[in-house]
Amino acid sequence: MNAFNYYLHVLKNYVNFEGRARRSEYWYFVLFNAIFSVVFELVDNALGFSETGLLGSIYSLAVLLPSIAVAIRRAHDVGKSGWFMLIPFYNLYLAVQDSQPGTNEYGANPKENGYDDQINQMGQKWD
Repeated sequence: MNAFNYYLHVLKNYVNFEGRARRSEYWYFVLFNAIFSVVFELVDNALGFSETGLLGSIYSLAVLLPSIAVAIRRAHDVGKSGWFMLIPFYNLYLAVQDSQPGTNEYGANPKENGYDDQINQMGQKWD
């Protein structure tokens, strides 16, 4: 499984607030988001935009909706409403919990319905 495919999947579903997101989808998005943020900050500093952080700000704005969407889908995966992601520290607790087995009110469990195959197929389009 290519980890970058999870990042791409979140970006493609940037306004999908329904359904469920596995831990791997959420945490790979967080990982690549952090890496890209650091890279954009380094580029900002190299280009003399260190005071404004122009590129980093544009990137942060671009991934705002996907970040919210994947966090809500992650809460759905453990059987909670997306509003629980607004509670400090509890959102971290939800993000590390294992998926609720079977189907819940938010949809089928992504671990059980060939979700990884869909992610792999999507990644092959980018190769």
